[in-house]
Amino acid sequence: MNHIAVIGEAVADAFLPSGQAGTGVLDLRVRPGGSPVNTAVGLSRLGTPTTFLGRLATGPLGDLIRDHLAGSKVDLSAAVTAAEPATLAIASLDPGGRAAYAFYADGTADWQWTPDELARLDPGGVRCVHAGSMALARDPGGPLIETLLGAAREAGATVSIDPNVRPSFVAPDLYRERLGRWTTLADLFRLSDEDLEHLWPGAAPERACDAFHRDGVRLVVVTLGARGALVSLDGARVTVPAPAIDPVDTVGAGDAFNAGLLHWLDEHGRLGGRLPDLTLDEVERAVEFAVKNAARTCLVPGADPPWRGDV
Repeated sequence: MNHIAVIGEAVADAFLPSGQAGTGVLDLRVRPGGSPVNTAVGLSRLGTPTTFLGRLATGPLGDLIRDHLAGSKVDLSAAVTAAEPATLAIASLDPGGRAAYAFYADGTADWQWTPDELARLDPGGVRCVHAGSMALARDPGGPLIETLLGAAREAGATVSIDPNVRPSFVAPDLYRERLGRWTTLADLFRLSDEDLEHLWPGAAPERACDAFHRDGVRLVVVTLGARGALVSLDGARVTVPAPAIDPVDTVGAGDAFNAGLLHWLDEHGRLGGRLPDLTLDEVERAVEFAVKNAARTCLVPGADPPWRGDV
């Protein structure tokens, strides 16, 4: 039985090198990406059996992503071969290595889910289902994924959600509109400080944690970039520092954090159900592993999460 299923988009990330202004040529380096793909790859590379449920396009971009998943030993038996083209994101990096994205995504494969396609996953056959990002926020597929998450919760799987807010593609108001539904479904909710600023400008992370706990989320983690992560388990809190590094870029760092956190919880028998026996000490150790996994990803270009022996 695969321990974790990841649902969501599969995006081709095209990176824009500096120094091309005025040349009349735009040379792009394309890498496989999308937050759910990155998380699934990160989990599998750490040794956690992982299924990816995504709509994978045909053609060179779809093949690139499919080969990346298969090469990282992700189970693709539930994935859909889609007739629509792959989503393309063109990324430019600021001096700190943070990416800004322009999406070419209208009519692409990632959002066109049908109930029959999502029925490929047996929600009772996994310990945890992880979802979020743009696939959960976009119609027509988003509400169908919510239904699957509800079925997984009823079947005894832990539900993990990462909203991964992309305001250039999905308006923050739409995330806010659906946020309460997601936090009602989730047992584990991870978001970045940038996500929080898009959702609730000026809000303290502690305020968000309290609001999510009231909705029923047991474990909330707010990642704080180079400052580490704030962990809140039923309102009991601890901050875990991040390793000091000189990053190449931060692409995929949050996804590697997700993978590290879920891997540690699974390896220690804490996934399944509503996380009933989880303690703050255990979560702190899980997040210590997750921030190391994220830091390792920042030392290489793009979303290229480490294998177990590299962490």
